[in-house]
Amino acid sequence: MATTVTAAHHFIWRHLYASMQAAKTTTSKFRFVTPDKESSMSTLWQEEEFKQICSRELLTEKAAVIEKTISVKEHERARYDFDPTMFYECRFWNRRPDGIVIIKYHPTLYILEFKRSSDRDKDFLRVKEDEVNKQHKSIVEALKAAAPEWTFEQINFVAGRRGAVLNDDSYKKLDKLNVQAGKRDKILLAHVQRICEAHDTVMRSSYQQIHGSAGADATTSMENIGEQVYV
Repeated sequence: MATTVTAAHHFIWRHLYASMQAAKTTTSKFRFVTPDKESSMSTLWQEEEFKQICSRELLTEKAAVIEKTISVKEHERARYDFDPTMFYECRFWNRRPDGIVIIKYHPTLYILEFKRSSDRDKDFLRVKEDEVNKQHKSIVEALKAAAPEWTFEQINFVAGRRGAVLNDDSYKKLDKLNVQAGKRDKILLAHVQRICEAHDTVMRSSYQQIHGSAGADATTSMENIGEQVYV
């Protein structure tokens, strides 16, 4: 089930990310990094473009201070007990934002994150937004400390599993990412459709796992939503 949910996440997010990238204004200097996959902080900082923001050594030093303020989860306890210093360093460099946007000549870096959430509670968008901000707290704060001449900001796209997403905030985020005004409605409508399709996919997959499939060749009539997950 976890694999199906992860595939659904990528199915929604990669389409939105690619759509925003394709709909940039014609004069935009925004660069959407790794639109087809997530990259760890360690992988990103192997690129010269990121090394020019600050050195890996300086970012490691600043990140260690922030990481120590973040609680150690139970499944991380053994690694922490073995070597606390190395644990904090590895945890930081293994963090994987869903997307990165750089504006090199107006030194700004946006960290993008997409999350699906239950939308039964009318306040779910704000609650999830707060939760996601905590997820990349160490990235944003460490970068601010290491490169104060740059602007760093996290932009979150939170969607309800049944498609709740449209609000004024969504349009403001697309505007901030330099998406053409005339294409924003189309992008958000397609985004909602993908969310609903993915939710339906996950529900059907869950049902099949509980009740069983039609047989060994069932995948021949199913849809591949990625990661070799058929529904």
